[in-house]
Amino acid sequence: MACATYPLRALVLRKTKLGESDLIVTLLAENGCQVRAVAKGARKPSSPFSSRLELFSEVDLLVACGKSLDIVKEARLVNAYRGLTSDMEHAAAAAPMADLASRLCQPGLESPKLFALFSSAFSHAQSCDAQGALAVCAASLLKAFSFAGFRPSLRHCVSCGASVLSDDAASERSCVSFSAAEGGAACPSCLLFSDTVQVPVEVLKWADFLLMSTFDDIVQTPPPVRVVFEVLHLCQLWVREHVGTRLKSLEFLFVCGLF
Repeated sequence: MACATYPLRALVLRKTKLGESDLIVTLLAENGCQVRAVAKGARKPSSPFSSRLELFSEVDLLVACGKSLDIVKEARLVNAYRGLTSDMEHAAAAAPMADLASRLCQPGLESPKLFALFSSAFSHAQSCDAQGALAVCAASLLKAFSFAGFRPSLRHCVSCGASVLSDDAASERSCVSFSAAEGGAACPSCLLFSDTVQVPVEVLKWADFLLMSTFDDIVQTPPPVRVVFEVLHLCQLWVREHVGTRLKSLEFLFVCGLF
């Protein structure tokens, strides 16, 4: 009996070698579910899959249901997002987005906003310079946290709700206490938690801008690179606390010296 097949539009998030010439691809489906499938012979130069299942690509697939892993039968490239793989800077900026997406999406758990978010992020990141791509990366991570249900509190104290970014509050100090475990910023009058770090007001304001703004606005007015890296360090703290892992792609970004 022939195996049941189904069409799938997805983003390629991760590739894992299997055997001598096969690949396991981790995909973010259009409905937000994670799909892992085998592309047989995809590592052969003559394979039709070799150029259609590159990282960050958006693809239309015909997939056959398998016992443990599904099997890619056909693949059509929708958008290769070539700008993300054209140089090391763009690739390094795009990697944390794919890395986080693969951690947040789950088999059978629909979240269509995740696909729309990262598809838009890839599109904007490839069309701007490296500084803009880095800002889009930080913004997409913050937005993904929000869609996943653990959005950081950047404007208000997580304990009492007092504003920490208003002109009056911010002018009194240069840093704001931030606790990943408790959910975000804390005002001076509230208890300082054991994992609290001091974040410059400027960084917190830019983080709020990245979270609340569209990618179009972010590309037009990207934060300084040093600020984006500070925001990405906060994102790494957030991932460790709320996802229970660390993004190796972010660790590479911090030490690669590309920016």
